[in-house]
Amino acid sequence: MKGIILAGGSATRLYPLSKSISKQIMPVYDKPMIYYPLSTLMLAGIREVLIISTPRDLPVFRELLGSGQTLGMKFEYIVQHTPNGLAQAFVLGERFIGGSPVCLILGDNVFYGQNFSRMLEKTGLVEDGACIFGYYVKDPRAYGVVEFDESGKVLSIEEKPEKPKSNYAVPGLYFYDNTVALRAKALKPSARGEYEITDLNCTYLKEGKLRVEIFGRGFAWLDTGNCDSLLDASNFVATIQNRQGFYVACIEEIAWRKGWIDNSSLERIGMKLVKTEYGKYILSLIN
Repeated sequence: MKGIILAGGSATRLYPLSKSISKQIMPVYDKPMIYYPLSTLMLAGIREVLIISTPRDLPVFRELLGSGQTLGMKFEYIVQHTPNGLAQAFVLGERFIGGSPVCLILGDNVFYGQNFSRMLEKTGLVEDGACIFGYYVKDPRAYGVVEFDESGKVLSIEEKPEKPKSNYAVPGLYFYDNTVALRAKALKPSARGEYEITDLNCTYLKEGKLRVEIFGRGFAWLDTGNCDSLLDASNFVATIQNRQGFYVACIEEIAWRKGWIDNSSLERIGMKLVKTEYGKYILSLIN
């Protein structure tokens, strides 16, 4: 399983703030926003990650994350010159995907909940078909919306409907088999002129190969696409960390707990950041 983070372009809606600074480099509380989607991929056991972003932002991500070697991972980078829709990520990343299944996550989505790692590892086993998620929201009109029948079978998925058929929005986290690039290349632009991820999901639905997992009431999904939701996400992370003492989306801790890096590697990273609370937390894991 490989992973793609779509950061910037189609996933950036903080305007005009995004004109002056890459949104995914902006902090959600105490760490860059991109750490959150990256940590999700890591929790799913994914070690090879492609980061897609704008010509302006990509060098910043490359400087921040490097090759991934310090985390026992491998990072690649591709420019998205024009934000032509989320499904374009698979066309741009076709060589990277190769014959592997792939997970796409948007660079401004934050997920947090009990047993999330177990759910991701189970979902990551997809070899034939696709798996997306449903999350109950008060007003789903800004999202893709899943319609179910009484037995829970998926009937339809609509993109940003005026009259939603359910309250289940589709978060920016998607798992696909290795046919996804060919399917994405065959899509036609929507009325908005974009290659829609919903249209891609519908190709799997028509073949009976789409599974939808529901995030329950105790699960948090935060789409930090505007200033209010960015503040909400920062407050949420601060509350969890200050109350429990565990850090959310500490990518070095995840890599260490999965055995991708050893104690000495973790200590070297912590010492470089020792003047920060983040660095002190990393060192506390082994001291």
